[in-house]
Amino acid sequence: LLLITIFSNLTNNFLCGTISGNDGGNSHQTVSINNDKHVVNIDSNNGWNSWNSIWDYGNGYIATRILSKKACIIAKINKNVMPDAVELPQLIKEKKVRKRGKGPPPVELQFTVSKTTVSDLAPYGKSVESMCKGIPTYVAREARGEYRLN
Repeated sequence: LLLITIFSNLTNNFLCGTISGNDGGNSHQTVSINNDKHVVNIDSNNGWNSWNSIWDYGNGYIATRILSKKACIIAKINKNVMPDAVELPQLIKEKKVRKRGKGPPPVELQFTVSKTTVSDLAPYGKSVESMCKGIPTYVAREARGEYRLN
């Protein structure tokens, strides 16, 4: 199993507005919230470093499609860390008026990603299934405790 930091700072990244792009320019992020379905879509357009993420609160999963890797990673939503979909508009407004560097530091989570691909996406819900269909998809589990890469 491979230990990586993924989904960490997703909340902070999309809430912070303009981010430096991979060519020295700016990247662009779009956040779409469907309160009826309890699903959030985040698109980060940054050239080769672009990614899409779906937070499906109804099914309890996050899926992130990393375009440069042509892969999708699925993890359970940690409700103790991730803000609820209904809270996101207010958090975005608060983040825009605050100066960067103020406020509590973002929470980082580390995940262990399985090397085995997911053969059936249906248990993760239709939103995750439609995002990850046709590309290698892996499950990430939140790592507990202290881990070191040697």
